[in-house]
Amino acid sequence: MANEHPTPTTARSLLSAIQKITPASKPLPGYENKIVSRFPMGMCMDECYPGLYIGDLGAAKNKDYLKQVGITHVVNTAQGNKFATVDTDEAYYKDVDIKYLGMKLLDIPTANIAQFFEAGADFIDEALTSGGKVLVHCFMGISRSATIACAFLMLKRRLGAQEALETLRKNRSIYPNDGFLNQLADLDNKLRKERGEL
Repeated sequence: MANEHPTPTTARSLLSAIQKITPASKPLPGYENKIVSRFPMGMCMDECYPGLYIGDLGAAKNKDYLKQVGITHVVNTAQGNKFATVDTDEAYYKDVDIKYLGMKLLDIPTANIAQFFEAGADFIDEALTSGGKVLVHCFMGISRSATIACAFLMLKRRLGAQEALETLRKNRSIYPNDGFLNQLADLDNKLRKERGEL
C-alpha cells in the first residue's frame, strides 16, 4: 500500500543512509588480477555504476592509466588552480582523445553545485549511451564528484536520492558535504513532486 503521507527528503535522511553503508573493498580498476595498493600509486578510483567511475586527482591526471581502463570521458568537478582543485582542462586530454567537462567548484557547503546537475547528467549520459566510460572526479573523489554522479542517477536513471547515494557508497567511500546533500534533497523533492510522489 502506498504511503499516504510521503515525507520530503532531507539532508539528514540522506546522511543517515550513507552512514549505514560500508563500501566494498575492491581492486583498483585495471589491476583486477594484481594486488596493488591504491594510495602509494598515487591514484584512486572506483566503478560505482556500470561505466561510471568516481576518482581523485591522481587518477584524473594519469592519462596512461585512464586509457588503460578505457575511460573516454572525464568530468572535473574541481577545475581550477586553488587549494583542493585540479588544474586540468580540455587541452590536457586532447592527445589521448578523452572528452572533457569542467566545473569550477569548491568543496564548501555554500557552493552552488546544483547549477551543474543538468549539464553533468547530460554529459555522463551521453558518455554511457555511446558505449564509453566516464570518470567523474574532484580532488579526493568524495564530495563534489559524488554529488554530480548522484544527480546523474537521479535525473537520467530515475533513482531517488537515497538509492543513488547508496548505489555509489556501496562501491566507494563517498561523503558529500552538508550543503551538497541539501541540494540533492531539493532535487529529489522536485523530481518526486513532478512524478506525483509528494
